[in-house]
Amino acid sequence: MTSALRVISSMATKSLLADLVALHAQASPGAEVNVESVGGVDAAKRVQAGEAFDAVALAANAIDKLIADGHVLAGSRVDLVHSGVAVAVRAGAAQPDISNEAALKAAVLAARTLGYSTGPSGVQLAKLFERWGIAEQIADRIVTAPPGVPVGALVAQGAVELGFQQLSELMNLEGIALLGPLPPEVQITTTFSAGIAATSTRPEAVRELLDFLASPATAEAKRRNGMDPA
Repeated sequence: MTSALRVISSMATKSLLADLVALHAQASPGAEVNVESVGGVDAAKRVQAGEAFDAVALAANAIDKLIADGHVLAGSRVDLVHSGVAVAVRAGAAQPDISNEAALKAAVLAARTLGYSTGPSGVQLAKLFERWGIAEQIADRIVTAPPGVPVGALVAQGAVELGFQQLSELMNLEGIALLGPLPPEVQITTTFSAGIAATSTRPEAVRELLDFLASPATAEAKRRNGMDPA
């Protein structure tokens, strides 16, 4: 009996990978896959530290860095999904207009507290606030979610008034109201990819898994999770 393939991913793709692994199990009976989802920064650190995994699923730029450093096999990266950022408030709270860039900026300036992730979308959001010239003005209102803690959870608790995170991480959370995606002119899209870990002893089996994860058979599940097939 072969042991299960061990995959580490960021929280953004936790629900998605659970669905895709279930589909893979139907397509390849007997092929076991265990996915551990943690904060993306922590996931990368664990891979860099040499912890043994078979596959790694993170933002594309994080996978590229792991390839450059020799922790993920060169040529093994496959792009899985494109994921956009959405905005949420606590359930029952007033719902500001975010339908265009000016409205979103006004909503940000009006919010008492703001939250976004430590992941790639948070980095881009901080750059947007700088571009708007409001970064210093709102600096003391920003609540940074600890790695692995969804921004939506802080919104639901009332610790964050206006929360930004991947749609996939906000869409099924209780206690929040989804205002919608960022307006198209400032939408932040992250590509999530996967690659074969250098520590894997079964690269052929991992390649089969990654080919499946990137295949058309997974498109519907990706859309259901608020993401677009890459």
